[in-house]
Amino acid sequence: MSPHPSRQPKATSPPRRPPARCGPLLARAAARSSRYRFRTDDDGVVDVAVAGKDGGAGYSVAVEVEVPARRREGGLVLRSAGSGEGVPLAPSPSPTPGGALVAVLSYDGARAPFHVSFLLADAAGAEVRTHRGSSFRVPVGVGRGRPAPLGLFLSKDGAANFAVYSKSAKGAVLCLFDGRGAAGDKPALEIELDPDVHRTGDVWHVSLESVEGYVSYGFRTGLFALFGIDRPLLDPYAKVIGNFIPDDTVNDEGLPVPSMRCLASLENAPSYNWGRDKHPRLPLEKLVVYRANVASFTKDKSSGLPDNVAGTFSGLAAKVEHFKHLGVNAVLLEPVFPFHQVKGPYFPYHFFSPMNLYSSERSSVSAIKSMKDMVKTMHRYGIEVLLEVVFTHTAEGGAECQMISIRGIDVSSYYIADGIVGCKASVLNCNHPVTQKLILDSLRHWVLDFHVDGFCFINAPFLVRGPGGEGLSRPPLLEAIAFDPVLSKTKIIADPWSPLDISNVQFPFPHWKRWAEINTRFSMDVRKFLKGEALLSDLATRLCGSGDLFSSRAPAFSFNYVSRNSGLTLVDLVSFSDDELGSEFSWNCGEEGPSENNVVLQTRLRQIRNFLFILFVSLGIPVLNMGDECGHSAAGSTSYKDRGPLNWKALKTTFVKEVTGFISFLSALRSRRADIFQRREFLKFENIHWYGSDLSEPRWEDPTSNFLCMHINAELDENVPDSVRGDLYVCFNANEESMSATLPALAEGSMWLRLVDTSLAFPGFFSSESNPKVHQVLGFSSYQVKAHSCVLFESKRVLS
Repeated sequence: MSPHPSRQPKATSPPRRPPARCGPLLARAAARSSRYRFRTDDDGVVDVAVAGKDGGAGYSVAVEVEVPARRREGGLVLRSAGSGEGVPLAPSPSPTPGGALVAVLSYDGARAPFHVSFLLADAAGAEVRTHRGSSFRVPVGVGRGRPAPLGLFLSKDGAANFAVYSKSAKGAVLCLFDGRGAAGDKPALEIELDPDVHRTGDVWHVSLESVEGYVSYGFRTGLFALFGIDRPLLDPYAKVIGNFIPDDTVNDEGLPVPSMRCLASLENAPSYNWGRDKHPRLPLEKLVVYRANVASFTKDKSSGLPDNVAGTFSGLAAKVEHFKHLGVNAVLLEPVFPFHQVKGPYFPYHFFSPMNLYSSERSSVSAIKSMKDMVKTMHRYGIEVLLEVVFTHTAEGGAECQMISIRGIDVSSYYIADGIVGCKASVLNCNHPVTQKLILDSLRHWVLDFHVDGFCFINAPFLVRGPGGEGLSRPPLLEAIAFDPVLSKTKIIADPWSPLDISNVQFPFPHWKRWAEINTRFSMDVRKFLKGEALLSDLATRLCGSGDLFSSRAPAFSFNYVSRNSGLTLVDLVSFSDDELGSEFSWNCGEEGPSENNVVLQTRLRQIRNFLFILFVSLGIPVLNMGDECGHSAAGSTSYKDRGPLNWKALKTTFVKEVTGFISFLSALRSRRADIFQRREFLKFENIHWYGSDLSEPRWEDPTSNFLCMHINAELDENVPDSVRGDLYVCFNANEESMSATLPALAEGSMWLRLVDTSLAFPGFFSSESNPKVHQVLGFSSYQVKAHSCVLFESKRVLS
């Protein structure tokens, strides 16, 4: 018999486990063997026992045959597939009523798993086959396995357990690859799973004594085979995966459709030494967030990083000082799961491993280590790592050749059957118990194995959908995340932005006082105000923490932004405003696109300062978008795909030094005045006073009124030093002309210190309260707030 029978073709039907009754030979081996029973084509019975030899020296396969007497006359011969030699069967040493014949095959030093395939022949040369007409075929080194945990589990002794959920599969085949051929080669070994043996409920499982010599695996399911496609699928729970390999393009209803495949690796993720790493666990209200794309952040040559580091997790970690300079203490990373490279990171294939391309070696193992190194570095600098995640759809297509993983394994359980009206993507049935378990297991994996600090859930409106696409008042997935013992200790944020239809509409989100939200209304209302098109009441609401949206929670649950990775960049918000950009509420400051007009450029500079200023002095969490600190432009495009990599050379320009310096100042201001800007709760009503020009009443409902002043009385606290106990007076002017603001009267011995005036030249437009040259103003003085500018005063007791 061939020492490597694994190269033989797979059987058309699996053997059945025998009942308790068996011959003496098999009965002696029952305690330590795997047993199988076949029915022959002449109503006989063939029992097979597979057992390992002592010391791991190989395997023995005992065969016991009971066939009609006419077939036994002259004896039976067992012929192994691939070998012309025959092994005569001898009478059983212990006589049986049926006159059993036995043979024992020995495989010394053979590497499991493999298959033993044989036929029987009588004295006349007539073959005895299974009742299905196939050869007898049994696996060696293959066990029943366990239904949990899902995915691959490797034991210290080299044994492997595989488990995959599929309710709709009629059968399942484990495919093992040895890596010797091209990516499209057939498996080196296929193990067909017997539903009576290898299925518990809707979970298919199998164990192997060893996977030595094999490098990757995949599953084929019976349901998938019915589609006419005969290729393995990626294990949804795989932690280490290969690269996504394009297959040949196929025709689907007359249209060319690209094919894609990926296999799971048979190696464990490498052990990692976290040392003394720990989650920063920053209070929600203390966060200053920076959204970034791992590749685009450093892949430009201007980053100065080596080619194998640029555009990777390591490149992100190498720029940690940039975050510290800005005052950022949380990075929000665009999705890092393996994704469709044409559609982008918001169209994932898999949920348990980082993108291979985000590592220096472009491999899964390298990406895992590189990402953990990055998280560890960020934590060492007190920076949390938050991940944008997409669990509402996948990049798998409806065409069979585009089914990579769960869509081929069990489409009826994982996906909404008829999708959602107006959406062509493969929409996941997030609140189905099986999909919910997949998502929860994925999230816990990123927290426990990668030390991630939180998640921002993209396309959040789809997370409240039921199996028919209907809205649910208490979506079980969201409630489970909110109260999960692991996940509830992380930041959980809902983002209404959808990459499917590029919609971005705030909606009532079930939160259980655990969920935070990306505040789209903040962005729109601030843009409208600075454009001169908003009611003052809308701006006031956003400044005070969006009580209309978060009154049952707190302002810290509002993640505020003025620009994001979809839509106009910050510099484009003040440079482009043609008719096609109406929904962006942008204003080009007098000239469309690039300009050399000094008046236009100065107005744009003020507006950029104003956007950043309002973002940081509003209650809630400020979220900066990658590139907004250095004038990153997409030439007026709102498409995510038109966002280029960050240009690090821009950081050396005067403009960028000014903007980054201002952001750093504002971050420090929020920290110093945490009593106002980093509150867990809303400001008290009696501590906020609103004024128009010269302390007049604001014209709240006048759409032409674009000037507002806000006086915040600091709450007295004996435990807070005098230096942070002053009142604040903030003026916002979106008019084309200057407005007069009268500063409120102060107690004797106090002065108003001007900390910010966005109309002034750099570097004098912002100043620390400790600067001896800071501009001082007496109470009840008049101050001219220039057109399109904002001003901040802080009261302070001064020495006589």
